[in-house]
Amino acid sequence: MNLHVLAAIFAAVFMGTIGAISIYADVSAETVTFYRLFIGAVLMGSFLLATGQKAKICVWPGIKVLITGAFLAGFVVFYIVAMNYTSMANAVMLLYLAPVTASIIAHFCMGERLSGSSAALIVAALFGFAMMMEFNFNLSGRGEEVVGLFYALCAMLCYAAFIVTNRLIHERVHVLTRSGFQMLVGALCMLPFMLQQNDSIGGAQWGWLVTAGVIPGFLAIMLAVVALKALPAATYGTLAYLEPITVVALGWVLFGQSLNALQLSGCGLIIVSGVAQAVLSERASRWSARLAAEAG
Repeated sequence: MNLHVLAAIFAAVFMGTIGAISIYADVSAETVTFYRLFIGAVLMGSFLLATGQKAKICVWPGIKVLITGAFLAGFVVFYIVAMNYTSMANAVMLLYLAPVTASIIAHFCMGERLSGSSAALIVAALFGFAMMMEFNFNLSGRGEEVVGLFYALCAMLCYAAFIVTNRLIHERVHVLTRSGFQMLVGALCMLPFMLQQNDSIGGAQWGWLVTAGVIPGFLAIMLAVVALKALPAATYGTLAYLEPITVVALGWVLFGQSLNALQLSGCGLIIVSGVAQAVLSERASRWSARLAAEAG
């Protein structure tokens, strides 16, 4: 198997472990989020220093990078909180409507017009989420699930903002610099909220917090960077949907959060819609590049 494809697979799987790790850590979402981002940022800085890339650290990343760091913290902490009230599957599938939301925002605010095919895929993804909810939108008497879906919605909106803002960052900011500063700023945003929790952290919990910083933090981002340097966007976008699959699988294996046939079909529809959207986006980018080259 191509090593870059393997890197993308492991990046997606590692990203998908944060839900299970946060449950085993058994501390507040704010604490898990802080240590995931802070340890990830420290390891990223250490990696750059060890590989002679100090210049990528001693640089002003720009205000847009700092803003995306705040959005990064938001979507991680809201996602973790959501899983305290609803299933991991519900949380991650609502979270993965973020690319759809980002496409809609880009259509109306950034001039990135949606094609008919893209619009149809957005409708399909929304229909998939309705299947996940078993077409039951009467949430009366389902107080905890309402709270969980609300937090998952907040996570999705932060993730969509993260995607949109990243599109506005100038390419001169190296992706490792961007990732490191985003994690650092996200950690600093979470610091006062974490301190308010006053969590008592034991030995085993420290192990899970370090794991959160290493696996879904540093390693997942590093592998994603390696993969993105060589793989087409459509290929990477397709493989990235292994993350929600990992979350659903871990929820089933570790916590008995099983899904019925309708919900599994909804998961599949969301994933297929996302994969198809990634392929269409890649084709559109290639077509635009070709027209620009011909015009030049």
